[in-house]
Amino acid sequence: MNKALVGIAKRDFSLAFRQSSELLQPLIFCLLVVSLFPLGVGPGPVTLQKISGGIIWVTAILSSLLGLERLFRDDFRDGWLEQVSLSDCSQSLAAVVKITVHWLTSFLPLLLLSPLLALFLNMTMSMYTALVLTLLIGTPLISLVGAIAVALTVGLNKGGVLLALLLLPIFTPLLIFATSAIEAASLNLPYVGQLAIIGALTLLALAFSPFATAFALKVSQH
Repeated sequence: MNKALVGIAKRDFSLAFRQSSELLQPLIFCLLVVSLFPLGVGPGPVTLQKISGGIIWVTAILSSLLGLERLFRDDFRDGWLEQVSLSDCSQSLAAVVKITVHWLTSFLPLLLLSPLLALFLNMTMSMYTALVLTLLIGTPLISLVGAIAVALTVGLNKGGVLLALLLLPIFTPLLIFATSAIEAASLNLPYVGQLAIIGALTLLALAFSPFATAFALKVSQH
């Protein structure tokens, strides 16, 4: 079982770096959108600082939709998912491995890019700290919940549009609490409550997402 899960992780990392254009597309999208915002709303540091948290989080959510579709797409097309379902490997554990690899290849680079994004939008150090904390706690929620929606739409020809329609309303609470934490940090107010709510949502998703994803994949294969 452990060897099978390690093999899944190695396979997904190999495929992710082999398809480097798809891997870089969300990051380039983030960088372009954030760098263009000062040109659209004006370079005023106070204005940029006020809306910086919302800009980065909206951009992170939208860019994640670009990469989520590939989570199970190739596995469904080449029959790999059917092989997993017929093997002794647990589909729930396989889903956990694939979600983890997706987060490491999609959101960890975004965290590494975040100092540059914060610089573009004139964020203070306290705001940047809140941004990093919200990204660390909140982005796994995007991968976990997104995996369920991807599993449900993996067999559709134009699943990307439906994926966006399904996920954007679900991610609204995450966006609200994350931007609220960054705004509180800009006013030197405590934001532990917002982080606790985001953490609770992520833990809840971690509890049910692997099983829901595995069930959705079984439904999509029939």
